[in-house]
Amino acid sequence: MPVSSPVWLEHVPLPSNFVLSYQPDQKAMSGPLVPSDFQVDKKQYPPPNATPPTHHPEVKAVISAIHWDKVSKSPIRKVVDWALVVEGYDYIGDPDCWASSSLCRYPKALDLPEDVHTCPNAGDWGLSFDDGPFKAWTTSPEDKAWESPRLYNFLADHGNQKATLFYPGYNVINFPEAAQRAASDGHTICANTWSRKQMTSLKNEEIVAELYWSLRAIKQVVGVTPRCWRPPYGDVDDRVRSIAWQMGLRTIAWDSDSNDWDLPGVPGGGHATKASIGKIYTKWIDRRQKNQDRDTGHISLEHENYKEALAVAEEWIPKMQQNFNVMSIHQCINDTRPYWEEDKSSIVSANTTTKVSKAVPSVVAEQSSTSKLMPWSNGWSIQWIDIGLFLFAAVSMVFL
Repeated sequence: MPVSSPVWLEHVPLPSNFVLSYQPDQKAMSGPLVPSDFQVDKKQYPPPNATPPTHHPEVKAVISAIHWDKVSKSPIRKVVDWALVVEGYDYIGDPDCWASSSLCRYPKALDLPEDVHTCPNAGDWGLSFDDGPFKAWTTSPEDKAWESPRLYNFLADHGNQKATLFYPGYNVINFPEAAQRAASDGHTICANTWSRKQMTSLKNEEIVAELYWSLRAIKQVVGVTPRCWRPPYGDVDDRVRSIAWQMGLRTIAWDSDSNDWDLPGVPGGGHATKASIGKIYTKWIDRRQKNQDRDTGHISLEHENYKEALAVAEEWIPKMQQNFNVMSIHQCINDTRPYWEEDKSSIVSANTTTKVSKAVPSVVAEQSSTSKLMPWSNGWSIQWIDIGLFLFAAVSMVFL
C-alpha cells in the first residue's frame, strides 16, 4: 500500500518563533521555559477529552483522500466501563491482528508493515514517554514543580539523554512552549491521537479525526509532520493501522511496560506501588546483567503526565543507563527521518540556534509480515520498491 506525505496539512500555519531540524545529537541545556508570544487559537481545534467531530471541512478532506477499499474490514469494538470487550474474539486465529486481545504486532494485511515494538540490537533500550507535555492542572507548588520542562531538564542533565515523546494533540496546543522545548532538545515528537480513546472502538471517520487533529497541532506548534504514532493503551488492529498508514503514520508500540500508569494518583490507577514498579525495572536489569537478554533490544512504555510517574523515571533512568544503551526509539531502529519534512536546515528557538546540514532521507526498510520494503523519497510521495531491486541498482551504479 503506498504511503505519502500528508498534503492536506500544507495549509497549516507554521510557528513564527520556531524552526526545527531533526538532530538527535543536539546538545540540550536544562533550564526554565523561555517566555514566548507564540500562541495557538484553541477555537480552531476540537474540545479536549472528546472524540473530534467528523464533519469539519479539514477532516472531510482527509476522509476523501483515504483509499477505503484498502482499509481492513475489522469490526468496531465495544467498550464497557472504559474496558474493551475482548470476549468472543478469536485470539488464536486473530484475523484482525488485534493487539488488545492477542498482543499481535505483525498485521495480517500484507501491505502493512509490522508495528515497531523492539530495538533490533540486544542491549539497546528505546526510551519513550506518552501523554506529554505535562502541565499541572492545580496551583499546588508541589504539582507545579513536576510539570514540563522538568523531565526534559532531567534528561539533559543525565547524559544528554534522548527519548521519543508521544504527544496528544490537545496537550500540544495547551502547552506549546514545552513541546517546542522538547523538540529543540533533540527528542523525537510523535502523535498520540487527540483525545486518547481506544481506537478500535471508533468508526473509520472518527479514527481519521483523532489522528488529523493530533498531526495538525504538532505541525502548527513544532513545524513538522510526524511519520510515527502510538495507539493509546496499545489498542490497534489492521483497520486502524491501515487508516494510520494512509495518513503517513507508522505504528509504534512497546514490549516492556513499566506499569507507571497504575500508580496511586494516576486516574484509573492505584493498584501498583513504587516498590512493585521498582521490581519490574530490577527484573529488566537483572536479566541483562545475567546475559539472559540476548535476542533483541527493548522499547519501554512510560508516561510524563503525572508526578508519580515522573518520580519513577527519575529514580530508574540512571540505573537503566548503567546497564543498557538507552536512546530514542528512532535511534535504536536507525531511522534518521521521523518527520515528513526533508529540508530543515536550522533549529531556531528561544533556547538554541544551531546550523546543521540538510537531512538525509532514511533508508531503513519498512517490514511487513512477508517482505521488506524500502522507502524512497520522490517529492511529496513515497514509491515502494522491492529491496532486492534497490540493492541491485545501487551495486550497478558503483561499477558504472
